[in-house]
Parts: sequence; C-alpha cells; structure tokens
Amino acid sequence: MAAAGRWYAVGGRRRRRKAEGESGAAVLRRLRDARDELLSSGFWEASAGAVRGPLDAGRAWRCVCYGLGRFAACPTARLQLAFLLLLLEMLAVPPSRCFLFDPAFSELELAALEALGLCLLPENEEGKHRVNGSPTLFYMVHCGKALYNNLLWRNWSVGALSNMVIVGNSFKGIEERLLSRILKRDYSYIAKVLEGVEEVALPTHPRYSDTFNDTSIHWFPAHKLEGLSAEVWEFVEEPTYEECDDLEIIRKGEEGSQHSPATVQL
Repeated sequence: MAAAGRWYAVGGRRRRRKAEGESGAAVLRRLRDARDELLSSGFWEASAGAVRGPLDAGRAWRCVCYGLGRFAACPTARLQLAFLLLLLEMLAVPPSRCFLFDPAFSELELAALEALGLCLLPENEEGKHRVNGSPTLFYMVHCGKALYNNLLWRNWSVGALSNMVIVGNSFKGIEERLLSRILKRDYSYIAKVLEGVEEVALPTHPRYSDTFNDTSIHWFPAHKLEGLSAEVWEFVEEPTYEECDDLEIIRKGEEGSQHSPATVQL
C-alpha cells in the first residue's frame, strides 16, 4: 500500500508539502460531494435494490477494483469511486478488504486511497485474479473486454465462478455488439459463460448516462454453471489475443513508469 507521507514528501519543501496536502484534502472533499450527489439523486437507492439480490450482505465479501481512472481530475471516475464506497458500506466490507489497481493512478490519488483505508494491488494482474474460495466482488466499470475474459479464465470452475460477482460492462451488450466469430475467437470465456450468467442492469438516470451506461451486475449461479456442457470446462488455455485488433488492455510491463506500492497479502 502506498504510504500517505509519500506525496507530502515530494520535493522536500514545506511550501510544496502544504500545497499538496491541501490538494489531497480537496480530492477527498470532492469525493464526499460525489457520494452526496449519488444519494440525493436517488440513483444509489435504485441501484442498491438491483445489487442486493446477488450480493448477499450476510457473506464476508472482499472486493477487487480495476480501471477506476484518474478520479482526482475526472468527475466520472470520482462518481464511480463514490459508488464503490457506498457498495462497501452496504456490504459491510472493511476498506482493508478492497484492493485496487490502475496504472494511471497519480501520487495524489494513491494518497487519497490510502487515506480512505483502501489497499493497492502490488502489480498489474491483467485481470487474472483468483478468488481462492472467498466471495469476491469485482468492480470493473467500463473496463476492456480482455480484462473480463482474463478474469473468467483465471476462475474457470463452477466453485470459483459461483463465488464472484462482477459489476461492469454488460455481457449481453458485448454479445450484441460483437460478431459471434470474433467473440468466440478473441473472448472465448465470455462467449462460453453466457449461458451460465445472470445479469441485471443498473437503472438508467439522465445525470449518469455516461458514468454508468452499459453497466450491469453479473453473477454465476452454481446450478446454471453445472448445466453447461462438459466440453465448456475442458478447454482452459490462457487467452493470448494474438488476432485481436482492439485489445483494450494495458499488459503487465507496459504501464511505463508507475508507482510501486508495497505488497499486500490477499
């Protein structure tokens, strides 16, 4: 996890430390404003109703968040983070059980996440995060298709898939927008799981037409997965995307000069 003092210490000058500290406070203040906006607009209340079914509040959830973006500067990303924090509150998930990664995070944003008690993943997993028997919410709003596909591949079993919920781009929408042969060739695990997933869209709201458009809650009931044919589970080759023209993913090692938070234990 990034240390809070890390961005206060940049440059070593008191004046700069003070200015950056004030900026960090401003980020948190804008985040609280975004939370209040979601609550007052009625969008969170309507969305919570859609989420409560698959996300049983009685289970000990953990959370993984990919691709949140530059929330210090971007109002859309800030609203998405505020929505995530409301989800954690509803599910009684301690911030220490929520892990995030985005190679775009700045020092200021790392410090804000630290102040919120959230954790950083130590490296770019390319979406290949194993649930390891823990009920896990994956928060992946507007992520690339390869991230969802990689996540499914890494957890390609009835036991693992039935232990996870994905908040992200509609799988139905992906199916509708891609030619069937392209979906099966480039994103085969999304294609194979379509008959084993339940999906409900977040409610529409004119104020958040860009922020949460095409966003759905996905879960994988064990009885539906067990009904899939045996050959669906036999082919478990890791995706390579060699023929994919629009990968929409930052591969491990391609992030450029990024921050290196301390390793967290999952």
